[in-house]
Amino acid sequence: MDAQDDLSDPQALITNPALSANNPNNPQMTAGMTFLGQFIDHDITFDPTSSLERQVDPEQIANFRTPTLALDNVYGSGPMGSSHLYDQSPAGRGIKFLVEEIPGSGSPPRFDVPRNSQDTALIGDPRNDENLIVSQLHLAFLRFHNAAVDHVETELGMSGSPPDEIFTEAQRIVRWHYQWILIHEFLRLTCGEPVVDDVLNNGRKFYKWRHEPFVPVEFSVGTYRFGHSQVRPSYRPNFTGATGGGQLFQFTFKSVANHNTPEEDDLSGSARRPWRFIDWRTFFNFGDGNSRPNKKIDTVLSSPLFALPQTVVPHPSASASPASLAQRNLLRHLTFSLPSGKRVAQAMASQVSGITPLSDGDFDDLVPHGLQNRAPLWFYVLREAAVAENGERLGPTGARIVAEVFIGLMQGDDKSFLTQEPDWRPFLPTVDASIHGHDFSMIDLLRFAGVA
Repeated sequence: MDAQDDLSDPQALITNPALSANNPNNPQMTAGMTFLGQFIDHDITFDPTSSLERQVDPEQIANFRTPTLALDNVYGSGPMGSSHLYDQSPAGRGIKFLVEEIPGSGSPPRFDVPRNSQDTALIGDPRNDENLIVSQLHLAFLRFHNAAVDHVETELGMSGSPPDEIFTEAQRIVRWHYQWILIHEFLRLTCGEPVVDDVLNNGRKFYKWRHEPFVPVEFSVGTYRFGHSQVRPSYRPNFTGATGGGQLFQFTFKSVANHNTPEEDDLSGSARRPWRFIDWRTFFNFGDGNSRPNKKIDTVLSSPLFALPQTVVPHPSASASPASLAQRNLLRHLTFSLPSGKRVAQAMASQVSGITPLSDGDFDDLVPHGLQNRAPLWFYVLREAAVAENGERLGPTGARIVAEVFIGLMQGDDKSFLTQEPDWRPFLPTVDASIHGHDFSMIDLLRFAGVA
């Protein structure tokens, strides 16, 4: 098989190290962290109105998602306001989520988010059906809630309580365990433990608000786009396909020419077919040697991200959004008139020790000579991670912004565990802590939800 054939083979892109020479793997993070980061982003941000080209005042941007890390993207407006998301049968009582079995997926049966006759997902945020992996992650949270309802009734002795009280307690359990994972697994891996501990113990230096928490544009348009560099060109979604025979390997996206409808040769969302389920052993470390890493945080993007399908174009007009993700990021930077990455780093360095702005030489040949000081924030953060942390986590500027925003959003939410019970600890079952090093992590959530 020659190199060109390898590049057209989704399995080879995973198993042949030579094909990753210019886009190396990250030994510190598994592939699932990329999509957990996308899921978290959808929990705090949703703006269906803004255009990449339209000049707008960042102070006037309306965020239609409450930035509280409270799983609004899953719960919608709750059983009363979003009743179509909930199972109204006697078994569900309107407090469990609807989930659907995938026809022909074999035994044991596999499940999907609920869909209408046109395969449109009936979920709290349509963006969570953008690709198969985040769609199945959304399903995991639906089933995590349903398992929490059972736990409240059987283990906490509330089986005779009114349904709304059972729902409220189950929702609190789900939200707090999710918030714990966000801080003690996602942030610690992404930002580094010293930065997270400093923000928790010594407070935030930059992310502050006068009236209520918000999502700053430096975060949403700049820093938090680091996850794009972690995306792999292909993934192994499961080990058994639809009939139990052989591992399944798929490209992240199809070729541009065939982007109009999801087909069986990619991981697009908005479809239901027998093989479209996720075996989470590839994406998170269950200790069996099957997990795979995501890519390093650096200025290298996987090739599919330069030809995005229309299914992930965030605006009605495809012409309003370039197919290249790099172009989109640059356009956002210009639209929102963000300061350069170096200017942000210099401002932060004057207030926090450990932040040293990159030098011109740190950009090598990545930026034309004389323009290093004008590198966009999103690009600067990627390069900083590569220079300062070998791409294994964010560098000091990016890490500080991400950690302060996430922790600040929780501290600004009067229902989060950081606000109500800062000393709270997870109590749902966990596996051997030596596997993942945390009291409750994604593998525990997936096991409890019954999807792993």
